[in-house]
Amino acid sequence: MSALPNQAIAPAASPEAERLSDLSPQQWRSGIAAWLGWLFDGLDMHLYTLVATPFVAELLGGLDQRDAAVGRTGSIVQAGFLVGWALGGGFFGRVGDRIGRTRALNVTILTYALFTGLSFFAQTWWQLLVCRFLAALGIGGEWAVGAALISETWPRRWRPWMAAVLQSAVNVGVVLAMVAGFLLSGFPPRTVFLVGVLPAFLVVWIRRAVPEPEEWHAARSAAAESSPGVADLFRGDVRRTTILTTVVCSLSLTAHWAFLYWYLQHLRNHPDVGPWTDAEKTAFCSQAMILVMVASIFGNFLAAFFARSLGYRRSIAFLFIAYFAAMLAAYATPLPEARLFWMLAPIGVCQGVFGLFTMYLPPLFPTLLRTTGAGFCYNIGRLAAAAGTIVFGLFSQVGDHRLALLYAAWLFLPAAAVAWLLPEPPDEIAAHRR
Repeated sequence: MSALPNQAIAPAASPEAERLSDLSPQQWRSGIAAWLGWLFDGLDMHLYTLVATPFVAELLGGLDQRDAAVGRTGSIVQAGFLVGWALGGGFFGRVGDRIGRTRALNVTILTYALFTGLSFFAQTWWQLLVCRFLAALGIGGEWAVGAALISETWPRRWRPWMAAVLQSAVNVGVVLAMVAGFLLSGFPPRTVFLVGVLPAFLVVWIRRAVPEPEEWHAARSAAAESSPGVADLFRGDVRRTTILTTVVCSLSLTAHWAFLYWYLQHLRNHPDVGPWTDAEKTAFCSQAMILVMVASIFGNFLAAFFARSLGYRRSIAFLFIAYFAAMLAAYATPLPEARLFWMLAPIGVCQGVFGLFTMYLPPLFPTLLRTTGAGFCYNIGRLAAAAGTIVFGLFSQVGDHRLALLYAAWLFLPAAAVAWLLPEPPDEIAAHRR
């Protein structure tokens, strides 16, 4: 892999920048574009989890929300979303390496905005599945493209903090989704999907204001017609990195997405919540997700602090173990509704570990394999998470999904063990040596 011409290209970011005032207008615009793209990612991806149970029950002909068919079908729709997210990350990751970060960013945002909005018009569960799958193509693609854009335009030494800021954008987007759900709780569940159209307006500004990174242009020119392909991820020194990161992402994302999907369904069907109205349940779930997201924002910066102090691999392994412990405390035994609600806060803090992947994964790969590599490894993990959503759903008792959440938590332990073997970004190691 050392023969790839793009490895020798110097980054366009200004590693010597010490203050925000030192950043160029291009760096500011790239950062704002990526941050807003991630914000709307969070908004669009979590609209479904908020209304999954009542909306799927409606599409199945008005079944009781506790009917086992509702849980099975809802998990299939969510699995379809995760499959689309994975395929979109891989596909648009490759597109971003070939046509540029900014152009690919525009396409991904338009894709998820359009099909999230079209979910409003679904009349059957499979129509909803198709819309969620297509929306996920764009959401998954935006992750890889936005991460590479920031990695190539902002200083290396700021990466952990930029990871926290970007991941916080997702959390803010999720909070906005919950606010929308709360404000629209008196309307039919499908109404929340109309909010997902808003990101389309961001594309107008990105097309005019955000240029392609100089590092990508330089690498593209140097490579000419000999651009590396997906197979290069499994050659030379890069192969070990590809395999390790894929395993870590697969294990951890399966557990993480099992939590993100099933904890709301568990809350909605909790025995203490059963007598409530649908509007009251939706409002309660909105409040629970806001708690998780606010805790996650704090966790993002805590994870960044750990990464600056301990390095990425140690921080990732430690936070996976903490995530496991937090889920074990919440779901090992049945808890009253009020106590369970507050147990969600430490789980949210531990989710900051996934913010580290934003700036950690892209620099592990050469420039013209950057979005391809990050997109491939992270999104294979999403494919595993899609299967896990269904598998752990089989453990769910009608009206109580606690076991699905408990069993999923154990995957964080092997994820932590493999994470300990991960490398640190090569360019950061070189910078420290200098």
